[in-house]
Amino acid sequence: MSHPNPPAAARLPDGLVLIIEDEPEIVDIVPAYLARDGLRTASAGDGREGLRQHLALKPDLVLLDVKIPEPDGWQVLAELRRRGDTPVIMLTAHDQDLDKLLALRVGADDYVVKPFNPAEVVARVRAVLRRARAGGQGNGGNAGMLRCGPLEIDLDTHQARAVVDGVSTPLPLTLTEFRLAVYLARTPQRVVSRAELLAGCLPEGDALERTVDSHISKLRRKLEEAGVAGMPFSLRGVGYRMMAPT
Repeated sequence: MSHPNPPAAARLPDGLVLIIEDEPEIVDIVPAYLARDGLRTASAGDGREGLRQHLALKPDLVLLDVKIPEPDGWQVLAELRRRGDTPVIMLTAHDQDLDKLLALRVGADDYVVKPFNPAEVVARVRAVLRRARAGGQGNGGNAGMLRCGPLEIDLDTHQARAVVDGVSTPLPLTLTEFRLAVYLARTPQRVVSRAELLAGCLPEGDALERTVDSHISKLRRKLEEAGVAGMPFSLRGVGYRMMAPT
């Protein structure tokens, strides 16, 4: 369900918010508040439809409920992060620090606990949009470019390259290698377990954790061939980080 026509006072909308939520009351109330603030909205009642609309509409921000069906909010968030940098605010009924830390760790930009004041949600949306736009300007105007040392990843075109001594070398990465590179490069100093990489980058099958080691090894070899040594960095028995400790 979409809400393409905001009230007359908001005829010049400056952003599109995709609401992935299955509670009718929230789907009715939140779009009205966002529209009054000049934002367009679209909504989806489950994860599958939300992902479809994300591809079709390319929203400026996603409000994502944790407990949506088919697939749930965590799986949708992981897929959104593989696709790019669309800002995401998670909605949840559980006010637990562990939940919040998990949401922010896997790529959420903010977190709102139900029940909430719709005006607070509007304020959070505005704040995240401001940060996202400022971040894009600070990155040469290309919000789809992720840089991590000599590694450059274009999230819009799904291309990666190594820039060493002014020489740019394209990296022939497979889809899984690209996903791993993006996942690690977002937080290059954080150690990521094999289990987390498996869930975030190889969710389609029944792969084992040692499969992650194989893909990481191939990614590292391609980076070495392009003149980049020591990435990703391995911590024996723990996991991986994109860059070695400084």
